[in-house]
Amino acid sequence: MSRTVEITVLSAENLQMNKKPIRGNAFVTVQSDASNDTSATKVDSEGGSYPSWNEKLVMDVPLHARFITVEVKCKTSSAGSNSIGVARIPVSDFVGGYVPENQLHFLSYRLWDGKVRRNGVVNISVRVKVAQQQQQQQQHSCNSNSMSLSSAVTGVPVAGNGSTGVVTGIPAIWLNYQRN
Repeated sequence: MSRTVEITVLSAENLQMNKKPIRGNAFVTVQSDASNDTSATKVDSEGGSYPSWNEKLVMDVPLHARFITVEVKCKTSSAGSNSIGVARIPVSDFVGGYVPENQLHFLSYRLWDGKVRRNGVVNISVRVKVAQQQQQQQQHSCNSNSMSLSSAVTGVPVAGNGSTGVVTGIPAIWLNYQRN
């Protein structure tokens, strides 16, 4: 099983090779730790050490994946490429917990070169695509409870006496706590 993830590689900042700003020909590869499938952007030949791609890559990321690796590379004249920097992005930064599905996240990560030195920053946006069927089920369950997504309230019912109030926080000290 896998989930579809849209990663838009926006830009990078302060990229260097041997402590000197790169002149251009930078591109980005993206891969999950649980898959050998790699996606890549086009080469930015004009941006120098501040390249911009704004390119959307769609990947199927296995459910058991823990990291997505974003690597910025520089194309060489001999049809090869040199690694400029790598960022390992935890999948938990955009999936699970309190993170809403289908939410667009703008993220920036430090790049580290092969000698484990800081080497710039990569800027991306990530969206986990929710399957159409799952999205319809979520809408149906909200509608059947006569609540819409915009009026949904998270909390604990105040009392069992038919009250419609909801507690969204619990006091640290209850001085006048009633016991039944």
